[in-house]
Amino acid sequence: MSRDRSGRIGEIEAALRRSPVTAILGPRQCGKTTLARQLARRHGAVYFDLESPGDLRRLENPDLVLGRERRLVVLDEIQTRPELFNVLRVLVDRPSRPPRFLVLGSASPSLVRGVSETLAGRIQFVELSGFDLREAGADSWQRLWTRGGFPRAYLARTSEDSVRWREGFIRTFLERDIPQLGITIPAAALRRFWTMLAHYHGQTWNSSELARSMSLSDKTVRTYLDILTGTFMVRQLQPWHQNLSKRQIKAPKIYLRDSGILHSLLDLHDHRALLGHPGVGASWEGFAIEQVLAAVRPAEAYYWGTHGGAELDLFFIVNGRRYGVEVKFSEAPAITRSMRTALDDLSLDHLWVVYPGRHRYPVDERITAWPLEAVGDLPAALRLDGRKRKKKPSVT
Repeated sequence: MSRDRSGRIGEIEAALRRSPVTAILGPRQCGKTTLARQLARRHGAVYFDLESPGDLRRLENPDLVLGRERRLVVLDEIQTRPELFNVLRVLVDRPSRPPRFLVLGSASPSLVRGVSETLAGRIQFVELSGFDLREAGADSWQRLWTRGGFPRAYLARTSEDSVRWREGFIRTFLERDIPQLGITIPAAALRRFWTMLAHYHGQTWNSSELARSMSLSDKTVRTYLDILTGTFMVRQLQPWHQNLSKRQIKAPKIYLRDSGILHSLLDLHDHRALLGHPGVGASWEGFAIEQVLAAVRPAEAYYWGTHGGAELDLFFIVNGRRYGVEVKFSEAPAITRSMRTALDDLSLDHLWVVYPGRHRYPVDERITAWPLEAVGDLPAALRLDGRKRKKKPSVT
């Protein structure tokens, strides 16, 4: 069972060379600290865990302590000490031999006030999630889908151990991690909302419907959604708009980013229970979308839908070319009218239909059926498509 994360280490190393401050952002327990400690050993870095009382005592005078360092400095869980961002700005702006910093955080800059503004132009963000299909191994997709990518959930000795770890993670996240961000929301209320989102997984966001279900205001449920998004638990996939005569959907689609957490909130404890659940298709869709995004890593990604029923699960632009991905939980996906509409209306250069089978095959001139286990090959397919288009002679 492969769990090679060397590619992520290479990405972080490149960021460290480019920027005085590199931030690894991602959910708790996704492997940030493990990677950071490997890098710290490689660079002979000094390491501070900002949840450790001893390390906090060492940083009682951060300007003095950090200002003396010429080594790489690693600051873990920096969102617990947001005042340090001002210190980092002063230190990296020094004219002579400023230190370099690797900071780790479990919340996006939108939840840690002042991060983006304080370190603008000085920081590069690298987002890390749990294991993806390339790291787990293509033949392990069923296990990864069922358990999710958090290392301890995925690597657990038994399915029961994985379930128990995820339940503990959810409880700790709500009762400890959220309050540490200065957010005062009752854990029971946020869990209820999170569970409700699990039942809406893969659907278009409707704040009024959720607010009525929970007897809360639209503003409150929007706040809850932004918190779960900012802590990397939820993905809001935004809609793509362009000038068409058709009425297009303008609300985001909501996905729980880790399929294992989704299954725990839905009380699905093993693969058999998942396959028998009415939400299996939505779960598969969200899982496949996360794997495609992890492999391709486009600058921006969207979905597309019209009020007439046409839709596309994923749309992105790479090197000026337009690509689409449709996800089907079927052994033999067929061309649909919606795919044809998306090809024409969005002027797609190619559309891939990701499915749970084993074979790649053309469905149409611009449509290819693509097995999930080969999703790691999609970047090469994009490069090949780009080269083919460049070789086509221009029409005069």
